[in-house]
Amino acid sequence: MNLIRKKSVSDMLEHSQKKDGALDKVIGPMDLTMLGIGCIIGTGIFVLTGVAAAEHAGPALILSFILSGLACVFAALCYAEFASTVPLSGSAYTYSYVTFGEMIAWILGWSLVLEYGLAASAVASGWSGYFQGLLDGFGIHLPTAISSAYNPEKGTYIDIPAVAIVMLLTFLLSRGIRESLRINNIMVIVKLAVVLLFIAVGVWYVKPSNWTPFMPFGFTGVASGAATVFFAYLGFDSVATAAEEVKNPQRTMPIGIIASLAVCTVLYIVVSLILTGIVPYTQLDVKNPVAFALNFIHQDWAAGFISIGAITGITTVLLVLLYSQTRLFFAMSRDGLLPKTMSKVNPMSKTPVANTWVTGLLVSLFGGFIPLNKLAELVNIGTFFAYIVVSIGIIVLRKTHSNLPRGFKVPFVPVVPILSVLLCGYLMTNLSKIAWIGFGVWLIIGLIFYFLFGYKNSKLAYKNIENKEGINEVV
Repeated sequence: MNLIRKKSVSDMLEHSQKKDGALDKVIGPMDLTMLGIGCIIGTGIFVLTGVAAAEHAGPALILSFILSGLACVFAALCYAEFASTVPLSGSAYTYSYVTFGEMIAWILGWSLVLEYGLAASAVASGWSGYFQGLLDGFGIHLPTAISSAYNPEKGTYIDIPAVAIVMLLTFLLSRGIRESLRINNIMVIVKLAVVLLFIAVGVWYVKPSNWTPFMPFGFTGVASGAATVFFAYLGFDSVATAAEEVKNPQRTMPIGIIASLAVCTVLYIVVSLILTGIVPYTQLDVKNPVAFALNFIHQDWAAGFISIGAITGITTVLLVLLYSQTRLFFAMSRDGLLPKTMSKVNPMSKTPVANTWVTGLLVSLFGGFIPLNKLAELVNIGTFFAYIVVSIGIIVLRKTHSNLPRGFKVPFVPVVPILSVLLCGYLMTNLSKIAWIGFGVWLIIGLIFYFLFGYKNSKLAYKNIENKEGINEVV
């Protein structure tokens, strides 16, 4: 029974509001929406669109984005209700602790560590590619050995630019959330302007003939493409991790989650349509497809802006993913499932500084040494799993906590959560066997850690023991 011990929502809310060790509530609706856009628009548009079109979907990439977006809409509605009901750090991990108990919460939290940590590493690797491309334009070339992840056959051993950007953003996050938000907002405005520039320039060069054949790999290719570009939609999940630092979270959280997803889904669909209309899909298997498309139509001046915007855009994705990882570690540590150091808040910056630097070091290690293509699918499978559990959790929460005040309610329950489970489950089956094996190994490692450390050190376990002792004394 200890494996399914659950946390009380009222106790969690009361504990989070204590001044000692509390996070700083400074995030408003606009900041939260910009945080979501900052995480969603980046690698999805600037890196993954080309590979997904060339290898999976062809011009039907637009259908891949619609299919992924649809799965995300249903999942996002479930997240919005949870975030307005249980406005605490930890996202899906915290929601599961309330609905399913500690064991499932740990498994889900461990999956989110995979999602945020490896996603940040993959994004850092993508950032490095764009940054080195920009340096090449100025005639600056890094030594091969430090230009990419470990691959002795190609003479590469460590990706120094990836490590450097992670360390720089880790330093920024350790200074406090206010400074991070200001810089994120500026960079989001820059990258939105660049995406709109691509649309404004590229729309005049679209050739409908490039959309034929529209579905060269069949619907299977569309589904595989959707599973691949799902990586592009991680942002709204990251928004949920900010709940404890949001002003008026019951109202603000649903706005931030739904608004950021809506804006980005529209932009993804428009960009993929124009991209495959400008360049034949067979030529899009490049690291910088958006800039490549503008070079293809000889709009080199705009391609330069796109490269700058891509670097800016990917930087914000990395910033938000690092932030999300630190808040997840914070929540798990506060519950006793990770070492106490991870939940200590600096009284000056109001941030978990030690936790932030541990996160930065781990992400830089993965980003510096592991190739990008090995990271992306593992990220997606962890995300699908989280979305499925959260969607089922809404149905359970309606039964077990029907009287909890909700700032937002998912319409048509249980239909919407079930559709989320079915769509995410279907896309999950389109991932490779290697991704499934890697996910299984990751879960086994997590369970070993839980039984060796988390199970014994859980704050909820100590509380249950104290309650029993109190009862015995009364008797």
